[in-house]
Amino acid sequence: MPDTIVFGATGFIGRPLVRELLARGHHVAAAVRDARTSGDRLTAWLADHHTDTTHLTIVEADITTEHLGIPPDTLAGIRDVYNTAGRYAFGLTAAEAKAANVTGARHVVQWAAARPNLRRLVHISGYRVSGADSPPPDYRKLGAYEASKIEGDAVVRTRARELGVPLTIANPSTVIGEGQYIGLATMVADLWHGRLPALPGGRDVFVPVVTLDHLVQVLANIPEHEATAGQAYWILDDTTPNLPDLIRHIADHLGVKAPKRSIPVGLLRRLPRALTGADPETLSFLSTDRYPTAAANAFAKATGVRIPAVTDALNDWADHLVATRFGTVPEPREETRRVPVHDRAPGPDEPLR
Repeated sequence: MPDTIVFGATGFIGRPLVRELLARGHHVAAAVRDARTSGDRLTAWLADHHTDTTHLTIVEADITTEHLGIPPDTLAGIRDVYNTAGRYAFGLTAAEAKAANVTGARHVVQWAAARPNLRRLVHISGYRVSGADSPPPDYRKLGAYEASKIEGDAVVRTRARELGVPLTIANPSTVIGEGQYIGLATMVADLWHGRLPALPGGRDVFVPVVTLDHLVQVLANIPEHEATAGQAYWILDDTTPNLPDLIRHIADHLGVKAPKRSIPVGLLRRLPRALTGADPETLSFLSTDRYPTAAANAFAKATGVRIPAVTDALNDWADHLVATRFGTVPEPREETRRVPVHDRAPGPDEPLR
């Protein structure tokens, strides 16, 4: 009988979290939209990553419906609920973003509240949320994705408090690792292909990263410690270089030229998208803000989770991006990863061999 359920189990964070939980001996229910397609893809991915799926149960669920489409008399043994589900995309309508990131998040809280043996609900939010009660976000100003994550965070905290749900919120920054081809990855793609003539924002812009492996280890540890209930953890690497230095570092590693010019965010907002190529929704992430990471760092240290050197992590991720042609070709076999992939991968304008 499953003791843990992961919503969004086929997603970028959900898949490796399922893998980590299974490796720790948990009986995991992986909640997917369609068992035949999504479920099969998940089990194939886990098999490719040498994961024993003996204690894996595939469960069909739809967080946009009030009872998630899960029969009420099932999964009574669930102790830990992870919500990694959501829509991470730019250009969504407000209704599209709210369906998963607000309404869906509320439904998961309500479902968790009905579990007779609930130990913890871990909700994945985002590092740009304030973590405090605030006015409703401006969807026009922020864009549907960021606004829905902020609203969803507030809804989850409020509903969990009303229902007495033991809640922990994880606020990861830009997550880098296998399978991440959007967000900051698009800037790396433009850098590799020579399409990044200038950097957006100024020299103090801070776009922090966290590795996928680090994040899932922290997430897996959270329910095991009673003191994490009621906490919010900003999970990111404070030593991430400011964006211009980050891009220069990746450029040096890949052997391409980094842009020397920058364009202020205020100017980017005023220029037509056809001219800048910048999605207006991404501009709010180009901030000089810093984040309250002390609690997350202390928890990681106390539980033996090491924060990898950020420069090494960026190098590994850049190699992965180039090796997979930014997600358009399969990843190299395990035994071929010993050499930095950009040393053997075709250049940005070369055909694949």
